[in-house]
Amino acid sequence: MFEDLNTIVMRMVLMVIKVAPIGVFALVAETFATQGFGIFGSLLSYFLTVAAVLALQLVLTYPLLLKSVGLSPIRFLGKMRAVMTFAFSTSSSSATIPLTLNTVEKRLGVSNSVAAFTVPLGATVNMDGTAIMQGVATVFVANVYGVDLSLGDFMTVILTATLASIGTAAVPSAGLIMLAMVLGQVGLPVQAIGLIIGIDRLLDMMRTAVNVTGDSAVTCVVAKTEHAMDMSVFDDPEATIDSPVPASVHPHP
Repeated sequence: MFEDLNTIVMRMVLMVIKVAPIGVFALVAETFATQGFGIFGSLLSYFLTVAAVLALQLVLTYPLLLKSVGLSPIRFLGKMRAVMTFAFSTSSSSATIPLTLNTVEKRLGVSNSVAAFTVPLGATVNMDGTAIMQGVATVFVANVYGVDLSLGDFMTVILTATLASIGTAAVPSAGLIMLAMVLGQVGLPVQAIGLIIGIDRLLDMMRTAVNVTGDSAVTCVVAKTEHAMDMSVFDDPEATIDSPVPASVHPHP
């Protein structure tokens, strides 16, 4: 019975996948037919704004967090390049988990007892980049439709975007689905997602790279404060994912 149900569900999913491009095209076409081609300038501003805030999160927020516990941000970011590149190409925090775990353990010196808990947890609930996108996208949609957001609306957007980012699945473009909830909370039309769906793929790749970097940064901070980090590995520029996992590092009871 379960095999038959699985076959039915998979057939339905394949049907949706086949018609999805047509539906997306119709949604985007209707949106641009209504808004006009002048919306392209606003879309460019939206794209650059999200990209700039993601860059600030990557080069300012995370380094300050690492610096607060005495870790070198430059060395951390240098060892995270392969993880960020893989996350950028896959747009999936879940798909990046094995590489992230190997990197934080064998290149950054984090104990497995910490990394095995914080990395998968972070891939599930720590979506900094997604929260940034949803907040900026909501303000962008409000401006396009001429809706004035009050201070209470902004606070609602902040809270809802944070909660939505926690509940977002670690798969490509899942943030767009949760954006519908954020837009609904402040009375904005859900079909406005059609405005940004065409350029979201590249932004999704960028925010996934930021997400996995945040997971690793927090992992290092937790490991450092719990004395579960081998600083000789962290400081070693030659440490690779083929290096043996440090066995001498154990968190204090």
